Amino acid sequence: MVDLLNTKSYYYELPKDLIAQHPLDDRSSSKLMVINRNVKSIEHRTFSDIIDFVSTDDVLVINTTKVMPARLFGVKETGGMIELLLLQPQNDTEWTCLVKPGKIKIGSKIRINDELTAEINGLTADGMRLVTFSSPESVYTILEKYGHIPLPPYITRKSNNFDTLSYQTVYAKQNGSVAAPTAGLHFTEELLSKIKKKGIKIAEVVLNVGLGTFKPVGVDNITEHKMHSELCEISKETADIINNAKKENKKIISVGTTTTRTLESFSKGTQIEYGKKWTNIFLYPGKPFHIVDAQITNFHLPQSTLLMLVSAFAGYDLTMKAYQIAIKKKYRFFSYGDAMLIY
Repeated sequence: MVDLLNTKSYYYELPKDLIAQHPLDDRSSSKLMVINRNVKSIEHRTFSDIIDFVSTDDVLVINTTKVMPARLFGVKETGGMIELLLLQPQNDTEWTCLVKPGKIKIGSKIRINDELTAEINGLTADGMRLVTFSSPESVYTILEKYGHIPLPPYITRKSNNFDTLSYQTVYAKQNGSVAAPTAGLHFTEELLSKIKKKGIKIAEVVLNVGLGTFKPVGVDNITEHKMHSELCEISKETADIINNAKKENKKIISVGTTTTRTLESFSKGTQIEYGKKWTNIFLYPGKPFHIVDAQITNFHLPQSTLLMLVSAFAGYDLTMKAYQIAIKKKYRFFSYGDAMLIY
C-alpha cells in the first residue's frame, strides 16, 4: 500500500527530452489533459478547448502577479563573477537575495556596472543574503534596466529577450514574483475574450511566487516539510464574486497552484475572506479544498509540493496514472510545458 505521506511516493522517471526548454509560438495550442475526478476519466484536448469545460457564470480565477527581471550579474572585488537573485524587499534599498556562488563574506562589495554597486550586509536564518544597493534609483527601476528574467533551473539555456514576454502571463500586472504562475501562460488575449463572451466571470488574486516554488522536499515525511511564506492578496471585489458564485452553486476554476493556494488560504468554510497576508499553506493528500471546484495546472517536478497538491485534488492514483500517460504520449513538462484541467 502506498504511503501518501512519504516523499518517495511522489517520484516518477521523466525523460529529459520532455522538459520544455522553449514556449510554443501559440500559447493556447499546447496539449490539454482533461481529468474528470468523479468518473476517473482522462482525455486529450488542446488548451484552447478549455472554454468547452466552463459554463456561464462560473468563475475563472487568475493570479495577476508579474515576474520581475530579478536576476543580476556582477563582479566581486576579487574579480570573480557572482549572481544575485532578488527575492524580497526589506526596505527601499535592501533585499533578501539568493547569491551564487554562496560563499561570500559579509561586507563584500559587488560591482554590477559603472553606476551600480551592492554590498552583502547580513545572513538570514535560511541562508539567504541581505544585500544593499547603492543607487539613487529604486531597485525596481534598476531591475528593469539591468535585470534578467529568472528562468527555472530545469530550463538549461540562458534567458533571452523573448523570455521577457513569454515567461509572463498576458494579464500580469503587479511586480513581485521570481517565477511565473505557469498555468496562466497558456492563455491568450483572444481566448480570454472568448471566455468573457461566454458569460464566465474572471476574478483576480495575487500571490507573489517566491523561492519556495523551487525548494525540494528534503524530508521523508511530507508533513515535516516547511513551506516558504509568500505574500498573497484578495480584493473585496474578488471575494464578492467568488462568494456569490458559491452561493449559486457555480464552479470556481483556479488557474494554477498559486491561485489554488491563495483561495484556500483565505477560505472560511465555503466562503472566502479578503485582505493581504503571508501564506505557507501546504496542500497534500488528506487536506481538504473548500473553495476550488476545478483547477488548471501544468505538469510538475517529481517529489514537489505542487505534485502533492495536485494529488490531493485529483487523488493520488489518478494523478500518478495521468503522469505516466503524459510521459507515454510525450506531453511537454514544467514551466513552458503542456497543461492539465482537473474537474
